[in-house]
Amino acid sequence: MVSAAANVLATIGTVLWCIQLIPQIIHNYKRKNTEGLNEWMILLWCLCAPFFAIYFVSEESSIPIQIQPHLFGFFCWVVYLQVLYYPPVSRSRKGIVLRAGLFLVFWVAAEVGFVIPLRRIYQNGTTWPVLVFGILGSILLALGLLPPYYELAKRQGRVVGINFVFLATDLSGALFSLASLAVGEIDTMGLILYSICASLEIGIFLSHAIWWLRIGRKASSKDGELTQVNTETEKIVEKIPDSDDSNLDAFKSPGTLV
Repeated sequence: MVSAAANVLATIGTVLWCIQLIPQIIHNYKRKNTEGLNEWMILLWCLCAPFFAIYFVSEESSIPIQIQPHLFGFFCWVVYLQVLYYPPVSRSRKGIVLRAGLFLVFWVAAEVGFVIPLRRIYQNGTTWPVLVFGILGSILLALGLLPPYYELAKRQGRVVGINFVFLATDLSGALFSLASLAVGEIDTMGLILYSICASLEIGIFLSHAIWWLRIGRKASSKDGELTQVNTETEKIVEKIPDSDDSNLDAFKSPGTLV
């Protein structure tokens, strides 16, 4: 029963980590802008995907687990292209194609070059070379969540550019994965990775919440009052006859000397 529960929780976490970046991709496409979405964050996540792919394929994990880093890496790659293409980065198309191509070549070469020899070593009972790739992937994934804190510091803690649905999905994936370890077999590396990711993502949520309580709520209140004043002014202006344009102009700009 415990094993079944652990498998279900792990599967949910894996699925969430497969699709987590889709809301961010849609968000970037609609805004046509990636301000606040740090380029280094996405680059580090792109780089961690090949290491995770090598790790899971080499130790012959279940098919869903092997698919997960490939889907995650693909969506990271798409987001990275968006960051390069949309403002504020806006690199040339030649530069974008070059970077995108180099990453794909690196991924394919690394996976093809390491998986076969590592799988043989792993089957012979030597596990540490495979584990190195898992550790490297975990470090890069965790480091990728540090650049958003630089963006938060620039904006007094406000989250800009990061889609909250994406962030919530990513956090949920980490929490479900932690829950699977709690009721199943303890994986020290997974425990550390999921805990770090969950902690840093909760920190991002808390940062924005604190910003909203300190600054955002007051700004929203002022914007609401200003909108109400403008609406009432427009209603009054609509009732004024159009016969005397000079008087109408004077009313619209009460601070202007006529």
